[in-house]
Amino acid sequence: MNKGVKKLTAVIDKISEIVDGKRVITKKPELLAPAGNLEKLKIAVHYGADAVFIGGQEYGLRSNAGNFSLEEMAEGVQFANKYGAKIYVTTNIFAHNENIDGLDEYLMGLQDAGVTGIIVADPLIIETCRRVAPKLEVHLSTQQSLSNWKAVQFWKEEGLERVVLARETSAEEIKEMKEKVDIEIEAFIHGAMCIAYSGRCTLSNHMTARDSNRGGCCQSCRWDYDLFKLKDNEEVALFEEKDAHFAMSPKDLNLIESIPKMIELGIDSLKIEGRMKSIHYVATVVSVYRKVIDAYCADPDNFKINPEWLKELDKCANRETASAFFEGVPGFQQQMFGNHSKKTEYDFAGLVMDYDNETQMVTLQQRNHFKPGETVEFFGPEIENFTQTIEKIWDEDGKELDAARHPLQIVRFKVDKPVFRNNMMRKGF
Repeated sequence: MNKGVKKLTAVIDKISEIVDGKRVITKKPELLAPAGNLEKLKIAVHYGADAVFIGGQEYGLRSNAGNFSLEEMAEGVQFANKYGAKIYVTTNIFAHNENIDGLDEYLMGLQDAGVTGIIVADPLIIETCRRVAPKLEVHLSTQQSLSNWKAVQFWKEEGLERVVLARETSAEEIKEMKEKVDIEIEAFIHGAMCIAYSGRCTLSNHMTARDSNRGGCCQSCRWDYDLFKLKDNEEVALFEEKDAHFAMSPKDLNLIESIPKMIELGIDSLKIEGRMKSIHYVATVVSVYRKVIDAYCADPDNFKINPEWLKELDKCANRETASAFFEGVPGFQQQMFGNHSKKTEYDFAGLVMDYDNETQMVTLQQRNHFKPGETVEFFGPEIENFTQTIEKIWDEDGKELDAARHPLQIVRFKVDKPVFRNNMMRKGF
């Protein structure tokens, strides 16, 4: 725009305006990312997340995710504040009597750590939070399986700021919710799908004596099974498909192509699942959805999905994906059931620690084996993806190496284009 030219703005609906003759989205949804530890939190924010959800060492559903002490939460909040990002803590177990003692102190600790709010399923925790930690926002967890507007209205009347919908909720159902209830709505856009409504599965309880709804889910639905029936005292196979075993888990969720519709519906927060995923997964997925959201909001009428975004998501996927229930009830081939694992064609190979513009030498922390002669790819929020063939590698002491073979080893080598701290390197195979 030329200097001195007045910007012409007109509000046309609840989420957009006409600015100098072009429609732009002014109600941009929050991009909410997972983080299983402090490193993942910092990566998520660095790669474009507006908010991060984490788990504490108590009252959450991912007991194997690493999780945060109160001191680490405070450090994470301090880091996020520098970027204007928010931190939410999952406290979404279904509590038993033994979980009551200590709850008051834990919630007060979260408030003191400075987190924005908690994600909760149990009315006990909601009531306790209102009483002892009133500064915390309370968001209803997907564990409550909300899929109708009357239920959403009920929780609004209970004073909650936000509800996280069941993954099984369709676009049409969300539209009606937004029309009839004035409350923030959070919906999943990417990640694992449960075989059941979240909060309703007890397979782990029966098979491993680990409580699915108190942090012990061992993903029994993803195990391989043989199905038989007994006929004349003989086992007859019920499932045979190219020697494949039967698995109950559905395909993972991938709603990248539905993001425009989700924004137009006015969904307030778009959530990526995966607190137990790697920093490579978090960086890749957050980066892609950041680009999609920003591109659509800047020019919705001329928006098109970039095929490179789809390829990028595929570089960190280890399962097949589908749109699940957002566009309607999925068919057998699209969603259910079987072994949906796939082998990704890329490995996360290293994290950039530093780059010297004069010598073009990168200092990198090794995360997977690589060696001279291999072609690798660099990516990050400050750069466009590019490939580089590695010529020689040196360790910290200047010794030339035949390979970077040791986990977390610090190595140096020449890279033709500038890279930045926390950019990542991956290699294909």
